[in-house]
Amino acid sequence: MSDCQLYLISPLDVGGDFPQRLERAVQAGPVAAFQFRVKDIDQHEAARLAEPLQAICAAHEVAFVVNDDVSLAKRLGADGVHLGQGDGDVREARERLGREVQIGVTCHASRHLALEAGEAGADYVAFGAFFPSQTKESEHRPELSLLEWWSEMVEIPSVAIGGITPDNCAPLIEAGADFLAVSNAVWSGDEVAAVEAFAAKLR
Repeated sequence: MSDCQLYLISPLDVGGDFPQRLERAVQAGPVAAFQFRVKDIDQHEAARLAEPLQAICAAHEVAFVVNDDVSLAKRLGADGVHLGQGDGDVREARERLGREVQIGVTCHASRHLALEAGEAGADYVAFGAFFPSQTKESEHRPELSLLEWWSEMVEIPSVAIGGITPDNCAPLIEAGADFLAVSNAVWSGDEVAAVEAFAAKLR
């Protein structure tokens, strides 16, 4: 039995029928967290789009995490915020959001950045992209040994991200990733079939 869990990341377009798709996805198998990731819209519009998605997550006990935006996370009372390397400081985010909110940090392929994030109080670190990603360009390609080293040396959970599919995720699980962050693999097709396929690998 694997301890690894699924962490869904939204597509950039979360309007239209996306709330229904999210509902189907979180019902199809165990999902630990959902990251709300939108770009280039104002906070008022982002909050409007987030509202139904946050309600679905709450109903299914899925953590609702806001990408890159501490102010929006505070406004929504989100369960967490995910910070890229240019999105601000973990300690500042903690001061603004309080102890209960989960703070995650993108650490690319760097042990140093991950250890720094941990010392600053991050609740998890994200490594990637492990595979070519259609969601986000990344020149960083961590080795599986980074996940193995992290899981042996550090208690803070790790998230593997980048081009992960049901077909290529097994080595990441074996290497000790605590979460698989997936977007395109779920939203580019049948979200129910994709979540079921991931769930089968995570058993």
